[in-house]
Amino acid sequence: MESVRADALDRQLVHALGLDGRAPFSRIAEVLGVSDQTVARRYRRLRSRGTVRVVGLIDRRMVGGTRWWLRLQCVLGAGTAIATALAKRPDTSWVQLLSGGTEVLCAAHPGSDQERDALMLDKLQRTDRVVAVTAYSMMHMYAGGPTGCGMFEVLTEAQVAALRPPRTPAGGRVELSDQDRLLLTGLSVDGRTSHTDLAAATGWSESTVRRRLDQLRESGALYYDLEVDCPYFGFRTQAWLWMTVSPSHLAAVGEALATHPEVTFAAATTGPTNLAANILCRDDEALYAYLTDRIAGLDGIQRLETAPIIRNIKQSGSLLPA
Repeated sequence: MESVRADALDRQLVHALGLDGRAPFSRIAEVLGVSDQTVARRYRRLRSRGTVRVVGLIDRRMVGGTRWWLRLQCVLGAGTAIATALAKRPDTSWVQLLSGGTEVLCAAHPGSDQERDALMLDKLQRTDRVVAVTAYSMMHMYAGGPTGCGMFEVLTEAQVAALRPPRTPAGGRVELSDQDRLLLTGLSVDGRTSHTDLAAATGWSESTVRRRLDQLRESGALYYDLEVDCPYFGFRTQAWLWMTVSPSHLAAVGEALATHPEVTFAAATTGPTNLAANILCRDDEALYAYLTDRIAGLDGIQRLETAPIIRNIKQSGSLLPA
C-alpha cells in the first residue's frame, strides 16, 4: 500500500474530475491556475498508478434495470477467490471483502429476471464455499452516483461553479442500442476514452459519438464517477453501515446521511435492514467519532451493524487487468 503523499494539486485535480470527469485538461488547468501540460502529466501519473480512474456509468433506473446488493458468507479462506470470480462478471460492481475476510459484498445489476435468477438461485446456490446469501434490492438512493464524496472537496465555490456541468432534470426511460452498449463498455473502463477510440469501438463517426454522449448525459442516464485509491489521499478506514430505521424516519435519516461528507453512498433497501451506507474516514478514531456523533444524533435508528471493508476487489467500473 502506498504511503500518503498526495499534494494540493492531486487533491484539486481529484475534486475537479469528480465534478466533471470528461472536462478538458485545458479548462481544469485554467481553473486551477496551472498549465495544461501540468494537469495532463499529473493525471497520467495518477491514472497509470491506479490511484485515480474516471469511469462512465449508467443510472440503471433510467434504463429499466434493477440493482441488488449481495452479502455472501463464505467458508474460511474462500472469500478472496469468490470475490475475484464475482469481480470478473460484467454484471457486478463494488466487489469487496468485509470484516474478517469471510464475507463478500457485491453490487449485482442483472439485465433481466432470468439473469438475476441464474446468479442468485443457481450459480451462488451451487457454490459449496458460500454458506449464506443475503440479497438487498435498492429501492431509493439518497447519496452516491453523480453526487460524489464530500471528503474530496477542496476547491472554492467559484472554482466549483466554473467546472460543474449544467444539471438537467432526468428524463424518462432511455432505450439503449447495441452501439450504445459498446460505447458504455469503453467508458466503464476509462471514462476519458477519446472520441476517436469510441468511434472505432462503435462503428460511429466521431461527431455521432460526441452527440450521443451529450444526449445520454443530458438525459441523466450517463454520469461520470471517480474511482480513487483512498489511502493515498489519507483515508484509510471504510465501512458499511447496515441500519434498521423506523419507516416514519427512513426518508429523514437517508436525506441526513446524504449531507454528511463521510457518506459515499446511502440507499433504502429491502432485506433484513432497510438502510445501507458506505462510510469513508481517515482512521478508526474518525469512524468512532462519526458513529457516536453524527449517527447517534439521528432519530429513528433502531439497530446498527458496522462492517469494515478489508479490501476493494472491484469498484464501480469494469475490472482492470492486474
